[in-house]
Amino acid sequence: MPPTLTDIREAAQRIKPYAHRTPVLTCESLNQQVNAQVYLKCENFQKVGAFKFRGACNAIYTLTDAEAARGVATHSSGNHAQALALAARIRGVPAYIVMPENAPQVKKDAVAGYGGQITFCEPTLEARESTLDRIRLDTGATVIHPYNNERVIAGQGTAALELLEDVPGLDVIIAPVGGGGLLSGTAIAATELQPKIRVIAGEPEMADDAYRSLKAGEIIPSVKPKTIADGLLTSLGTLTFPIIQQRVEQIVTVSEAGIIASMKFIWERAKIVIEPSAALPVGVLWERKIGLTGLKIGIILSGGNVDLEKLPWQSLA
Repeated sequence: MPPTLTDIREAAQRIKPYAHRTPVLTCESLNQQVNAQVYLKCENFQKVGAFKFRGACNAIYTLTDAEAARGVATHSSGNHAQALALAARIRGVPAYIVMPENAPQVKKDAVAGYGGQITFCEPTLEARESTLDRIRLDTGATVIHPYNNERVIAGQGTAALELLEDVPGLDVIIAPVGGGGLLSGTAIAATELQPKIRVIAGEPEMADDAYRSLKAGEIIPSVKPKTIADGLLTSLGTLTFPIIQQRVEQIVTVSEAGIIASMKFIWERAKIVIEPSAALPVGVLWERKIGLTGLKIGIILSGGNVDLEKLPWQSLA
């Protein structure tokens, strides 16, 4: 069963001692640029620099003491790996993280720094899954999927819960979509609190599997996506897709140029460091593919983990 608003509210109380209540900021220059009143929910200020800590923390703190003692495990080379490692360290339990050998060194260092016990594998999905399964059998650890997990979805929904508490009466809420954990949690919280609110997702044109899945009525896997929004490369999950079908109005694709322009504008004018994936909701407004003029719009800035040596607009210089 998908999480309920009650599950999300319980998650909010559960993670309250550990997760940041992130600020909601505005930028008049952005409002003028997109001709709307925009409220930015800054998950780039969350622990590990992304919303992922919410779901990982909720998942770990819903385990029994016996389950937690055996640890948690996942395969990831991104924000989920860091989030799970940190949440496990806070609870004082082991975190077994399977990472591909070719993962960026900065991400390896971050996971290790948060206390994750890393096992490296070949950079294939088969190798990642088989290595994780071996660790699960050896340790008895609970596998925490980065998005196809009810407890993770409920945890991610707490960002929208906070946003709507701080800014009631939004007309629209926009989030990025990759695997769908953030979007589905956002959609549940938003539509239960405000049944008439419009929930919209931003997705890269070059990785538009969620857009195509919603059109087709079935999950279309992501195959060799090529986008600078490296946090949005995964396919929708069996849990997230039905929620998105039911509660999300539409998915709007954004060009690579639109992602870069939106990200750069937020850096320069709002003075907020965001990663390319977090720029997608801003890109929906930037490219004006749908009519949102004059509306009161909440945007979830999903994270701010950026390789400062490879800023996307530098390649355009």
